[in-house]
Amino acid sequence: MGIVNRRGFLQSAVAAGATVSFSNRSLMASSANEQVNLGIVGCGWRGGQLAEYFEKTPGLKIAGLCDVDEQLSGEIGKKYPRAAKWTDMRRMFDSPDIDAVAIATCNHWHCLASIWAMEAGKHVYVEKPLGHTEWEGRQVVLAQQRYDRICQVGTQQRSDPLQAEIKQYLYEDQALGEIESVRINRFGVREPIGRRDQPLVMPSSVDYDLWLGPAQDQPIYRDKLHYDWHWDWNTGSGEMGNWGVHIIDDVRNNVFRDSVTAPKSIVAAGTRAGWDDAGNTPNVHLAILDADGVPVVVTLSNLPIKDTKVQFSGPNSGYVVFCSEGQLHGQRGSAIAVDSTGKRIKKFQGNNGNVHHQRNFVEAIREHKQEMLMAPARVGNDSTTWCNLINIATRLPNSSSSADDAALDTQFGKFSGRELLQQFEDLVATTGGESGEKQFHLGPRLSYDPVARQFGGNLATEANSLLRRADRERFEVPDLSAAVQVGSR
Repeated sequence: MGIVNRRGFLQSAVAAGATVSFSNRSLMASSANEQVNLGIVGCGWRGGQLAEYFEKTPGLKIAGLCDVDEQLSGEIGKKYPRAAKWTDMRRMFDSPDIDAVAIATCNHWHCLASIWAMEAGKHVYVEKPLGHTEWEGRQVVLAQQRYDRICQVGTQQRSDPLQAEIKQYLYEDQALGEIESVRINRFGVREPIGRRDQPLVMPSSVDYDLWLGPAQDQPIYRDKLHYDWHWDWNTGSGEMGNWGVHIIDDVRNNVFRDSVTAPKSIVAAGTRAGWDDAGNTPNVHLAILDADGVPVVVTLSNLPIKDTKVQFSGPNSGYVVFCSEGQLHGQRGSAIAVDSTGKRIKKFQGNNGNVHHQRNFVEAIREHKQEMLMAPARVGNDSTTWCNLINIATRLPNSSSSADDAALDTQFGKFSGRELLQQFEDLVATTGGESGEKQFHLGPRLSYDPVARQFGGNLATEANSLLRRADRERFEVPDLSAAVQVGSR
């Protein structure tokens, strides 16, 4: 049966409530002693890293490579000469010789690729952020429930034992007292991505229709096709979805123990300052959130800050938990606790989670136990949702008037929200933009109902219109809500 016909059959079966049978090979892979044959979808920098991490898992074979750019799959194929190669991921998913796939494509492909793979009976390891919107990420969660496949999201710090130690320290030991507020930092310098006079011409090695997939067919004016798609709303989620999701996931796990699926309210600002390039995602962000009564501020910048007045506590890529009796400073692979005088009282050392996270996925496949996963689809979608909601709030019109005095008056360690806003306004004014000057103002306060999955407040209509994106014809993310009952196994 051809790919399109088979997939149409599967979708019809879902709508009818039918049980879909998988190949003997994919069922056998659940055996504790069975070799797991893994396919890599997306053979760029991250796909190559994942292949290296996965091959350190005993009993796993890199059996397939897939990329719409044959040059990329050819390069990685030199290291895995026995791996089969595909350009169209659907061909890989149809192969009875593949048990599981690791999806390291552009962000805009993550959800549809995951759903297609699980439809075909494959287990899925999918890179972060899970989706452009909470809606499409939710379809991945529903697909996992419907097809009973193992689905892990690539927030690898979840597999670092450090995280359990931090939760023990903050909650069971109550070593720092009551949690009062949280600051999330991502200060990492990036370079402009260029601006061409004429659209980028696709290399002959690229199947551009497959590269686009669900994204809209829009001319590309940046200098490079690969990686810099992060900084285009059509295909990426900006730095908030690139690095921000890692730190937000740490905070959701360590500080809130996954109890806060989404913030109750958001006040945000963002702009692309200092660079006259083709990117349209912010390189400077500030957001103040209400996380079930605990205020959280997100401060993010890709600009050099040494000549500005921006100041921050804790790691430049990490978070600070401000408590009544001290602070905890966490980042990838390590953390420290300090008392109220600033004296270090404890150090935590971790391992970043790489290799362990991929191994956790394979072990869950062998035991066929979704509950073994450190970052199941539902959890990954919640962390991604925080980023997507901040991005939505940032894309709304802002004003020079104070958007929310209560949020701005909140204290985050040494600085109030108002002081942080002033620092970022100074940063943007110093760097400028195309016109030499760009304004940086908070937008209106938005409330968010995680049950109804809807915004409230001023500009709620505009915000709700961004909760689901329009997919290109032939590459639509399917609506599985009618086929799978939320909460079912």
